[in-house]
Amino acid sequence: MYVKSILDEKGRNVVTGGPQLTVRQAAVYLHENHIGAIVIVDRNDRISGILTERDIVAAIAKSGEDCLDKPISSIMWGNVHRCDESATVDEIMEMMSTLRARHIPVEKGGRLVGIISIGDVVKAHIRSIEREAAEIKAYIAG
Repeated sequence: MYVKSILDEKGRNVVTGGPQLTVRQAAVYLHENHIGAIVIVDRNDRISGILTERDIVAAIAKSGEDCLDKPISSIMWGNVHRCDESATVDEIMEMMSTLRARHIPVEKGGRLVGIISIGDVVKAHIRSIEREAAEIKAYIAG
């Protein structure tokens, strides 16, 4: 299974923001949208960073509540690991495991077109295993 298939099924909507957002505003976006990461993009939908719940918790632990009124650019990851739609589920699992990343933005032609979470990957992997089991049962029964 490929990233494209996952995005086609789940949708391509990504919550994004600009680097001028405050950490507090980003926390509200994460909470209101029930998500774990916000992708920071420029005016051309090119990825310039990513901010996760873990980044906010780490900033509060390090600097206290004062960090909440700082721009997210002060705590976001600028070196964003990303993939394209042709990546396989196995490749994404390896990437997430190696990088300890729970969210991987997806690009096409240098522009953001979706995001894959660890939950998306696990669901796709389970569906693949279930499909394989059903095929084996059908083969044995037939």
